[in-house]
Amino acid sequence: MKLLEAREGSTVEILNIEGGLGVRNRLAAIGIYPGARVRVIKSPPGPFIVEVAGSRVAIGKGMAAKVEVREVE
Repeated sequence: MKLLEAREGSTVEILNIEGGLGVRNRLAAIGIYPGARVRVIKSPPGPFIVEVAGSRVAIGKGMAAKVEVREVE
């Protein structure tokens, strides 16, 4: 599933990031890379907010649609 489809309050593991080097580097700079775990704080409408390593970050819906994840317990 895509990060955009993850439900609020869930924790997900990043499996893959589709897109070019720029997208992958930008997401990696904020802690979103394959193998990382993030918690979904708020899903659309509005900005997509996730918690990564204790920090909350907002990413656009377009970028969230490029991140493949799986839900973890």
